[in-house]
Amino acid sequence: MLDMQTLLIFSGAVILLLLSPGPNMAFVISHGLSMGWRGGLAAALGISVADLLLTVLTATGVTALIAAWPPSFDIIRYSGAVYLLWMAFKLLQPRKAGEGQGRRETSLVAVFVAATLNSLLNPKALLFFIVFLPQFVVPAKGAVAEQLLLLGLVLSVIALLFHVLLGACGGVISRCFSGQGRMARLQPRLLASVLALLALRLVLMQRPA
Repeated sequence: MLDMQTLLIFSGAVILLLLSPGPNMAFVISHGLSMGWRGGLAAALGISVADLLLTVLTATGVTALIAAWPPSFDIIRYSGAVYLLWMAFKLLQPRKAGEGQGRRETSLVAVFVAATLNSLLNPKALLFFIVFLPQFVVPAKGAVAEQLLLLGLVLSVIALLFHVLLGACGGVISRCFSGQGRMARLQPRLLASVLALLALRLVLMQRPA
């Protein structure tokens, strides 16, 4: 369907984009630092699921329809900001006595869901898929929708591997400071601050011309 040269160029472009600091990178690293490698992995998987969903929506033309509706940009970004602020608020709530491993397992699920929604409720992510993927489609090579699905799958796999590595690095750093009580108390505040900053970024985001 797509020749190897196109896939290699596309993969290289994806890697370069991933290396640029962005909200997904901050989300994965912060959860790796605060919750260890499991938190980073949960965030990476959530982002990957969002990438796959955005790929399907792009291939079926749904993202283009959403982007064409003027109010959609503000609805998506404000919804994302509210959700991130709610997550930050929950992190700052004091833990009750007796909350142990069950809370940790639930929190990993919450990280996965939050990572997915953080990507889906970012209007620039939606616009990115609309603009980026079609640049590598070659109509002469076959059905456009199938090519978009393949490109999105390649992007999702590369992004997953990259974010898993980031989460693991965050986990290593977290273990280095795990014995320090002060650092353990600061971790939820650090994560809440990152989520609040990501929410502020969405609120201040300018609508593309």
